[in-house]
Amino acid sequence: MVWIFRGLRDGIVTTGYPRRPDGYGAGFRGAVSVLPNSSGGQNDGGHSQEDGQRETDALCPTGAIDAGVDPVGRSTVGVDRGRCILCGRCVATRPEQFAFSASVEAAAIDRSALVMPHVADNDESLARLRTELHRRVRSLRRSVHIRHVDAGSDGSEEWEIAALVNPIYDVQRLGIYFTASPRHADILLVSGTGTAGMSGPLQRTFEAMPAPKVVIAAGTDAISGGLVHPTYASGPGIGSILPVDVWIPGSPPSPFALLHGILVGIGLLPEAELAG
Repeated sequence: MVWIFRGLRDGIVTTGYPRRPDGYGAGFRGAVSVLPNSSGGQNDGGHSQEDGQRETDALCPTGAIDAGVDPVGRSTVGVDRGRCILCGRCVATRPEQFAFSASVEAAAIDRSALVMPHVADNDESLARLRTELHRRVRSLRRSVHIRHVDAGSDGSEEWEIAALVNPIYDVQRLGIYFTASPRHADILLVSGTGTAGMSGPLQRTFEAMPAPKVVIAAGTDAISGGLVHPTYASGPGIGSILPVDVWIPGSPPSPFALLHGILVGIGLLPEAELAG
């Protein structure tokens, strides 16, 4: 009886996303962005441009920040969201250069698209990727089954993935279901760094899935290896083990970010046009 009264009190709590925009609010740490007109070198205090670039690079424990010089000699700075663990060190230290974006739509079908500011010099190859992916997954849009594999995660991604089936996100309303068998799966959702011990199981899982199938790398660990890589047991993410179709950055990615990546993978949502 308790749940009846709770339902009457709370009403409908399930999000309307993607039919209606939703999110976590302006203060949410969705991704790190590079502010317009910021540069990679700091010349204050008598420091040279090279010193400033090294200091900027050193802000990130995973090497996600790249400070350099463009062809005309101007200082530049970029952030690889596929390596960013959202620690906020760069934002706290250099608020004039970096800021958090509240957007939850950060998934990309090309690994290079996670590097910000985005350089639109590969639009033709991206168009080919989109066309091929949409053609391949056209038959998956009504009912999709996901096989999730933990390939060396720290457990944080698993909490977010598990939230997808709770009353807030309720992915089953969209015809998305989780399955224990790769033979019933359309999507292989992988979290973790892709440890040496999981390389074989990942490949066997992928081979057991019927075509068409989609591989999604969920989180920074799966994309680039995370905070500590490479080690004797793990490499730079799962891209060296499986052909990845969708990359979802975040450490961990939120349920909305995961849902956006899944919908991108099955062709129901376009990639977000994110600012750098």
